Amino acid sequence: MTDNGDRTMGRRTMISGAAATALVAAGYQAAPAYAGEKNGHGHKTVRLSVLGTTDLHGNVFNWDYFKNAEYDDSAHNDIGLAKISTLVKAARAEIAKDRRRPAPLLLDAGDTIQGTPLAYYYAKIEPITGGHVHPMAAAMNAIGYDAAALGNHEFNYGLDILRKFQRQLRFPLLGANAQDWTTGLPVFPPYVLKRVHVPGAGRPITVGILGLTNPGIAIWDKATVENKIKFGGIVELAKYWVPRVRRAGADVVIVSAHSGIDLSSSYGDALPVPENAAGPMAEQVPGIDAVLVGHAHQEIAERFVTNKQTGEQVVLVEPLKWGMRLAQIDLDLQQQRGRWKVVARHSQVLNANTVAADPKVVRLLQKDHDQVVEYVNSKIGTCTTAMSAATAPWEDTAALDFVNFVQADAVSKAIAGTPEASLPVLAIAAPFNRAAAIPAGDVSVRDVAGLYIFDNTLLAVKMTGAQVQEYLEFSAQYFKQVSGTGPFTPDQVTNAPTPTAPSGTPDYNYDILGGLTKPLVYRIDIAKPVGSRITGLSYDGAPVAADQEFVVAVNNYRQSGGGNFPHVSKAPVLYNQQVEIRQLMIDYVTATGSVDPAVFATTDWALVSNGAPIVVTA
Repeated sequence: MTDNGDRTMGRRTMISGAAATALVAAGYQAAPAYAGEKNGHGHKTVRLSVLGTTDLHGNVFNWDYFKNAEYDDSAHNDIGLAKISTLVKAARAEIAKDRRRPAPLLLDAGDTIQGTPLAYYYAKIEPITGGHVHPMAAAMNAIGYDAAALGNHEFNYGLDILRKFQRQLRFPLLGANAQDWTTGLPVFPPYVLKRVHVPGAGRPITVGILGLTNPGIAIWDKATVENKIKFGGIVELAKYWVPRVRRAGADVVIVSAHSGIDLSSSYGDALPVPENAAGPMAEQVPGIDAVLVGHAHQEIAERFVTNKQTGEQVVLVEPLKWGMRLAQIDLDLQQQRGRWKVVARHSQVLNANTVAADPKVVRLLQKDHDQVVEYVNSKIGTCTTAMSAATAPWEDTAALDFVNFVQADAVSKAIAGTPEASLPVLAIAAPFNRAAAIPAGDVSVRDVAGLYIFDNTLLAVKMTGAQVQEYLEFSAQYFKQVSGTGPFTPDQVTNAPTPTAPSGTPDYNYDILGGLTKPLVYRIDIAKPVGSRITGLSYDGAPVAADQEFVVAVNNYRQSGGGNFPHVSKAPVLYNQQVEIRQLMIDYVTATGSVDPAVFATTDWALVSNGAPIVVTA
């Protein structure tokens, strides 16, 4: 990369002058004026704006470290705080044109210090506990955040890294429901009061910002927090703290919540409180005006929830992830009986892909970025034989065997000493990227990461032989029904349409299973109809019994119901520390110095037609 911020980080429209131009390009639409500009008592309306981000996940630059190229996706999103900074400056400048409006606040809803090689490098390779300022802290300080909530991924690298990051911030890191294990008292600031000057008004607006994080941390980072920090429910702790924020003098209460809007839990009933509860919180807890939502990685520009007790509306907004969007909440207030009161609420999201990176942020962190680019392109080991994922959807490949081996090996070590330690360990992998390959010879971080392009984390569940059989049958619907043995082209046998995937089942929804220490062998007979294709299922040379028990390594997407595979989302969870599978693979090569297919590659499954091998030619 070069030092030219515009060339390096942005490929689209540059801000050419007026802040309004930049905002309109990003999708900004002025919220309607409050219908009662003057009420019966002659009170004028003041508009306060609150800007917000969430789930930044270590993204400063619009850069894909695993591809060693500018970030892009099918929707042509751009990412990173450098672009968010440009939008924030534009919003501030536009608001400042109206001399009656107070300056906006800027908040974040968590998951900040994990998710990219940039974040990993300054947690594990050159940890910030050694004195380096975390790139996310440096960027957020430069942009001028007012407060941020803790995300669950803040705990991934341990409490020492988290506390150091907290000290490096020039704004509070909030977590009202992160409580001392013994006393129940918050171990991070629960809220902050911000007094916002209103031009021409004698009294400032006091904004209370309450931060809440995800209760699932108790499961996902159990090794870090057990016997130290416990996590109360989103709704329960909001009920406790919102009245206290009001009594402390808040005219306005905004909750920054690292919890999705719609009620759900990936961890089932493993905890007594739900993972995603921002919507129920707004509905059940009186006194909240707006919620900046995080965690679910969804784009929700504006949603209103009516509080059951007060009848007041609460506006909720979630600005996607990774710095793709900037949220803007507009609150209209009037002074009534000597206090400011919110009389109208609106929100929207602004798209970061229309603006250039802020050169100030680029200059500030270019050196850190370049250091990490060098790291991901560095040699971490060697590979004895080239491995390619090009044919992984239709034949057993060493490339996917490698993914399954690393997953199963990590799970086997994690469950050592538990009652399930004696059970056979299997693993599930999908052919995410047909273009992925690890060359013979030198191997870089980036080479390994290309095999696993998603930010999935590792879990382990317990399944029976019958459930494994049904799981494989479901997976096998990925193949089209054929007669004869070919030769076939890949598109003649793969990506079969289904009622839920009418355009064809994507590669990432086809799973391959393999055993760690002993082979799991099966055939997929695609001359047969869906539901009766798996034949000869055996483990260690013996037919798999219906009641036989297995520990199965899976990714969080699949375990949470992604792809709607049977049994896995309801199976007992044996391991879940939210460790990234991609990073486990990198760590394996770094530790061993070698990728040797002879260690893990076996041919255990194959496509057949009425029992005869099928030929597929690309």
